Amino acid sequence: MAVTIYIVYAGINIVENLLGNFLRKVLPENAYFPGVGFLATIVIIFLLGLMLNNLLTAGVLNWLQKKLTEIPLVKVVYSPLRDVMNLFSKGNDSNHLQKVVLVDFGQGKKAMGLVTREHFEDTGLNADIFQGRIAVYFPMSYGLGGYTLLINKSELESVDIPVEKAMSLALTAWIKIDQNQK
Repeated sequence: MAVTIYIVYAGINIVENLLGNFLRKVLPENAYFPGVGFLATIVIIFLLGLMLNNLLTAGVLNWLQKKLTEIPLVKVVYSPLRDVMNLFSKGNDSNHLQKVVLVDFGQGKKAMGLVTREHFEDTGLNADIFQGRIAVYFPMSYGLGGYTLLINKSELESVDIPVEKAMSLALTAWIKIDQNQK
C-alpha cells in the first residue's frame, strides 16, 4: 500500500512539475498555488480528447500519423506502438483479439493465449508455412510483453471467457480474479 501511495504521489509530482514550472513564470505570483500544474494537465488532456473526437482535428491527426510513418526511424518505433495500443483498446472495431484458447504443450502443460490472426494472405509471406495454423499471443505477467506462436488449429481448445478477463488473469499471473469481470 505504501508503494502504491508513493507511486501515485510521485506521478502527481512529476505532472505538477512539468506544467507547474511554466505556470509559475506565466501567472502572477499570488495566482499560482501547488496543484495548479496538475489541474492544468488534466484540463489539457481533456481538451485534447475533445479535439481528437472533432472531425477536423481527427483529419489533421490522421494526416500527421501518415507523415510520421514515412520517416524511417520514427516508423520503426511509432507504428508498432500504435498497433499494440489499438490491439488492446476497447474501441477497436477490427477486434484483433478474437477469442481465448488453451494450447496443450504436452505432459499436462497448457497455456492460455489469445487468437490474433487466422488468415495470413495479406502478409506477403509464403502461404504454405501458415497452412492450418493461426497466430496465438501469450501475454507475460506483470509487464508489457509476450510472444506469438503459429499453432496448428487442431492443438487448440476454445475457452469461453471474455478476452479482457483472460488478459487480466495473464497480466496478474492468476493471483487475483476481479469479481466484476465474471
